[in-house]
Amino acid sequence: MPESTAKRHTIRSFVLRAGRMGSGQQKALETLGPRFVLPYSPEPVDLEAIFRRHAEKILEIGFGMGGATAEIAQSHPEKDYLGVEVHTPGVGALLKQIGERNLTNLLIIQHDAVEVLQHMIADASLDGIHIYFPDPWHKSRHHKRRLIQPGFVALLGRKLKSGGYLHLATDWENYAEQMLQVLSSTSGLNNTAVDYAPRPEYRPRTKFEQRGLRLGHGVWDLVFQRD
Repeated sequence: MPESTAKRHTIRSFVLRAGRMGSGQQKALETLGPRFVLPYSPEPVDLEAIFRRHAEKILEIGFGMGGATAEIAQSHPEKDYLGVEVHTPGVGALLKQIGERNLTNLLIIQHDAVEVLQHMIADASLDGIHIYFPDPWHKSRHHKRRLIQPGFVALLGRKLKSGGYLHLATDWENYAEQMLQVLSSTSGLNNTAVDYAPRPEYRPRTKFEQRGLRLGHGVWDLVFQRD
């Protein structure tokens, strides 16, 4: 493990909270979890084998309650999506969406994304990575907990195929500035825009995002491509 990645992993970017589980989420966990949730393994997985086809593979880190993830997967059935999330209510909510939308191109791993990337995802195996609205840890003393740090972004870059993309979005301007600085200084990643990118059509606006935009809050998208 690279030293920078090892150091980064000692500071987690998330705090596990005991969220409330609805009956629908609990039922989805019980009935759909065995089929759509992959157990964590310290060994690389064959993405084409688990999805049972040859298609573009997109990883999403921290999908929250999964609404945007399910919408993207439904809108692009020709691609396969792998969502990584630590919080059980979010996993249950996305499983419920998978059932309601009859999705077959979306799987979930409930585990720390750093360990998933280090051990389960082979280098140069992903066509894209999505990280939308990660916790901004807005207090200055907590910025060290932010997910987007040089060591982690270097790890992301190694998992992308040549020509693969990394798409980040945040509604915190200070975090957007940090993201832009970190990604711009990462070897092998190239900005597809001048600074921030227009929101790609495939990323739906969440209800939270729409409410923020009505209040005059900004949202910043960054789309970088691997050499």
